[in-house]
Amino acid sequence: MENASNTRESGSASDLPKSSWRAIRTWLSVGAVVVGGAVGVVWNTGTFAAASEKSVPPARPLASVTVSPPLQHDVEAKLQFLGQFSGVEQLEIRAQVGGVLTQIGFKDGNVVRKGDLLFVIDPEPYEIKLSQATAQLKIAKARAELTARELARSESMRRTGAQSAQEYDQRVSEHQAALAAVDAAQATIRDARFDLDRTRITAPFTGRIGTHLVSVGNLIAGSRAAGSPTSLLATLVSLDPLYLNFDMSEADYMAFLRARGSQSRPLADTVDVSLSDETAFSRTGTLDFLDNALNRSSGTIRARATVPNPDLLLRPGGFARVRVALGPASPGLLVPDSAVLPDQSQHIVMTVGADGTVAPKVVKVGDLRGGLRVVRSGLEPTDRVVVEGIPTVRPGQKVSPTAGAIRFNPGRD
Repeated sequence: MENASNTRESGSASDLPKSSWRAIRTWLSVGAVVVGGAVGVVWNTGTFAAASEKSVPPARPLASVTVSPPLQHDVEAKLQFLGQFSGVEQLEIRAQVGGVLTQIGFKDGNVVRKGDLLFVIDPEPYEIKLSQATAQLKIAKARAELTARELARSESMRRTGAQSAQEYDQRVSEHQAALAAVDAAQATIRDARFDLDRTRITAPFTGRIGTHLVSVGNLIAGSRAAGSPTSLLATLVSLDPLYLNFDMSEADYMAFLRARGSQSRPLADTVDVSLSDETAFSRTGTLDFLDNALNRSSGTIRARATVPNPDLLLRPGGFARVRVALGPASPGLLVPDSAVLPDQSQHIVMTVGADGTVAPKVVKVGDLRGGLRVVRSGLEPTDRVVVEGIPTVRPGQKVSPTAGAIRFNPGRD
């Protein structure tokens, strides 16, 4: 019975139709696909989210800059030029008499005073000439005394009728010739003494002397009127004061004239001077010369200022900046020189708007005052100028501005 029952049960499982088995297998396959897809979706979603978190960078912070409105300060209208110093007195020392150089009385490059001995030329030939001229004068004087006595006797004899008028006239002529010989001998003495004195060459004014160009023992060629080649011995330039020469363009010259002409009272002719190694205008001079015509080839006019040099620091040939005032001080805008950027043939200043956007402004600039650059036009007093952090900003960029301040330094220009 039991075996029969088992046989029926097992027979019932194996007796399922084939279509039923096919349906079961299909559903099992579908279920496996569904489960695998769900697992894949869950895995891919996690992987995508992790990748997305790595690929999206965090938001960059805004560039931090310092801004300030332009400094409002009274500024004098001035023109600036480049000038070169020259001596008020400049001399080429040349001999007026020839001979052998026997002495040099200075060290090259030293300051010499007026009257200091510079060179000595062998005086012996000129002493001989002076002695000869002196002897000639003695002879001439003796002859003049003799003719004077003869003329006196002739006058006495003529009054008594012992001498003719012709003989008397002869004595008068001889005496006049003797007197003329005395004058000629005296002139010869002066000439010989002149030459002798010129064998000692002294400094005609105080100044700095250059190197000696002829050594002791050399034969010097001299000439009083430079009618023949002469030997250049050295050069001498005065030191205090000095001239500062500079050239004005025609436009600057016209601006100078118009500004001076528009003033109710004449401006002082004081100029400010800054040496090549200085940032400030530490010296002053006096504008004392404007040429009478423009140079046709360069379109400039020569101007000159006289600058005191009590410390003898300035040297002829050196360069300096010179500023010439055009009028009294008037309000102006100033910004740091580093805030002004060159842009081809113009200049720009970076400003920051109310929304934090950088905007460039084209400006016209002037010279430096108090360490700041004068802005002639293109800026408003309310503009916020980028004064720090300029290299990190670009037009149209958003920035984080911090308020700063522009300071005027009266010791710098």
